[in-house]
Amino acid sequence: LTFRHPVFHEPYNISKGSKKMFLVNTHSPKTGNTLGLPFQKESLLGMVSNPTEVFCSVPGRLSLLSSTSKYKVTVAEVQRRLSPPECLNASLLGGVLRRAKSKNGGRSLREKLDKIGLNLPAGRRKAANVTLLTSLVEGEAVHLARDFGYVCETEFPAKAIAEYLGRPHVERNEVNSRKNMLLAAKQICKEFTDLLTQDRSPLGNSRPAPILEPGIQGCLTHFSLITHGFGSPAICAAMTSLQNYLNEALKQVDKIGSKSTDKMDKHRK
Repeated sequence: LTFRHPVFHEPYNISKGSKKMFLVNTHSPKTGNTLGLPFQKESLLGMVSNPTEVFCSVPGRLSLLSSTSKYKVTVAEVQRRLSPPECLNASLLGGVLRRAKSKNGGRSLREKLDKIGLNLPAGRRKAANVTLLTSLVEGEAVHLARDFGYVCETEFPAKAIAEYLGRPHVERNEVNSRKNMLLAAKQICKEFTDLLTQDRSPLGNSRPAPILEPGIQGCLTHFSLITHGFGSPAICAAMTSLQNYLNEALKQVDKIGSKSTDKMDKHRK
């Protein structure tokens, strides 16, 4: 059983060059807030002329030197990084975009932003704590989430863990109660993951129409903006591993239960 967050099957254009790969979402913007920000505060930063325009291409931070990737960063993504909850300043944004440090680097970046309608005042303070995820652009964060999802799906030892953890319960003859607990846990996990798969946070050029109520979608969008698209898909991937474990554990319980039934039938005969 696999719970796939929408980001795992979003249509991305991937063009490969010499040791380069570009990830650009091909969805067109939806109506409403043109940049998919959680708050209607575009005026604080200025109005951009073309949110889907590529602002720059950024080398990946996590790739091996033999297979470096470059990710296109759109104007919409830059505005998301300048908006709540992160509110990056010129220094941090320059680091994210891998701009070389120079004496007038901050002013040069502000001038470039000003040309596309983004106002970044000098001396601005960041709003969110800096984490390793802060250094990632959305394309690389999504790439990381997809790779993590693949590893969780193909390499997580769900069966071995189910056998190991189930052994003591079999020895204590707790098959029925164990099965009820596993079924209940499976249902709770499904409810939780079903919610995450309905997340329609903005990412790249994608502006999917919301499914959830504004209150809960706003919370998920906040999480997505802090993790740049990595958060919910990564949790879905981890929950898939948990569900696979629960399924394997249920198979073990059913197998033991059927053996017990066969023994009882033979005894009656």
